Amino acid sequence: MDLGLSGKVAVVTGGDSGIGKATAELLACEGAKVAVIDRTSQSLEQAAKEIGQFGEVFAVQADLTKPEEVESAKHQILARFGTVHILVHAAGITGATGDFLELSDEAWYKTIEIDLMGAVRTCRAFIGAMRKVGWGRVILISSEDAVQPYPEEMPYCACKAAVLNLAKNLSKAYAKDGVLVNAVSPAYIATPMTDAMMEKLSKQMNVSFDEAIASFLEENRPHIELKRRGKPEEVASVIAFLCSERSSFVLGSNWRVDGGSVTSL
Repeated sequence: MDLGLSGKVAVVTGGDSGIGKATAELLACEGAKVAVIDRTSQSLEQAAKEIGQFGEVFAVQADLTKPEEVESAKHQILARFGTVHILVHAAGITGATGDFLELSDEAWYKTIEIDLMGAVRTCRAFIGAMRKVGWGRVILISSEDAVQPYPEEMPYCACKAAVLNLAKNLSKAYAKDGVLVNAVSPAYIATPMTDAMMEKLSKQMNVSFDEAIASFLEENRPHIELKRRGKPEEVASVIAFLCSERSSFVLGSNWRVDGGSVTSL
């Protein structure tokens, strides 16, 4: 299936690993020119080399918690490509975890700055270019946690719920300009973020990494019917469709890629 992405300019945040990198690679394979944004220069440069095997890529280092760096990234990308047609916001962190009564304001603010305000800042930076050309796709990565929250991950869950609301609001605000906004909600994907969670769990339980994964699936994610972690490429495939000409009547939706983890429809 031709997704109609040849020549489109795509911006992918969190593009140095996980879902962001897999998405950048797939978009490049489909003929898009891809700008990847991340805050760590070394991993970003390595990812750009690997993504560059599939098409044109431009790496931009920026900390999404700093508005001036997001603006700088925007200017660099527009100077390189002239416009932007697609934004995939995949950058995020697990953030503070633990008992709600023990989480400080600072712990909340750090998660909000990255998981919510990072989405706000990147959308504010790039939607304007899409409006000018009359065509755009914005995909915000939320999570199963947005609709099926876990008390030990409360700041993350709250931010991801806010991202869903942001996507819906933006979809209503800019559809008239040809900018279609949707959300994708993965669950327990094999990324560096969940790797870190499993490494921590394996140490706590004094078991192997694989045993920690098996335990987490059984105890914490029993409704993942496929009984495994998802692959970044499986999420990227859904994102690529939503970025494409083929999704021209898809707007304000939340696409779950969760192996059945969310128990309701």
